[in-house]
Amino acid sequence: MSLTVYHLKNCDSCRKALKALAAAGHDVNAVDVRTEGMPQAELAKVIRALGWETVLNTRSTTWRGLGENDKADINEAKALSLMAEHPTLIKRPVIIGAQTTVGWKKAQQDIWL
Repeated sequence: MSLTVYHLKNCDSCRKALKALAAAGHDVNAVDVRTEGMPQAELAKVIRALGWETVLNTRSTTWRGLGENDKADINEAKALSLMAEHPTLIKRPVIIGAQTTVGWKKAQQDIWL
């Protein structure tokens, strides 16, 4: 199966996911969100599928570096705007294929492997 994986090249979870997906025989199109970004239309689809609360990484260094005005009153539109402007706010890896998943915990591994 052909998958698009939005990742960060220095992220351990992303590296593990990419390695496991390739070993499982998936054709992986790896896209580094820091250098290549994620198309806003694609990000909007992911948010619609999973909810912005799932996709927004509020534990990231980028989130902690944002001003209080940026963090206040978050809704879907504001989350989309922030993630488009700061792609490292996107939880990763985002794996898009027959389904869409975010993260690389057992639940996501069970879907793809």
